[in-house]
Amino acid sequence: MEAPEKCPECGSEWSNGTNCRARFEQMLAWEFEYPEINTVHHLTVLCYHLQHPSLYSPEGLHGAIRLLAEFLDGKIKPEEVRRRDRQKLDSGARRYKIKGTPAAHGVYQPPVHWTMTAADVIAGEPAFYDQNVKKWARSVLDAIKAAGQVEF
Repeated sequence: MEAPEKCPECGSEWSNGTNCRARFEQMLAWEFEYPEINTVHHLTVLCYHLQHPSLYSPEGLHGAIRLLAEFLDGKIKPEEVRRRDRQKLDSGARRYKIKGTPAAHGVYQPPVHWTMTAADVIAGEPAFYDQNVKKWARSVLDAIKAAGQVEF
């Protein structure tokens, strides 16, 4: 029997054609279908991208880690971030890319061991989505800290 394929970035097992991107899209679909659970959208997007660091540039990855920490510490809300960072992140003013490219993308050295992934959030169904996303967010930040990736 062949071993299941795994995501090269987060380590999640892919089964029955369901990969990480499909799971992320499922979460976004739930948020659209059940608007009452989209209050954690900012955490969903950060966690997915932080567990797939090649989606970020090195600078974007560092900024995303800092932002997740701010959200979880209760220091700031998404609407405040939009106001605070609007000018700083404006593509006309910013001197770096946020999105990763094949030539310059985020990577964790040493690698991070994830204790929870999008697969775990999806397994919980929509009824527990907001709770599971919050657990996922905390687990992502804890794993990043445990791997020594935080430099605040």
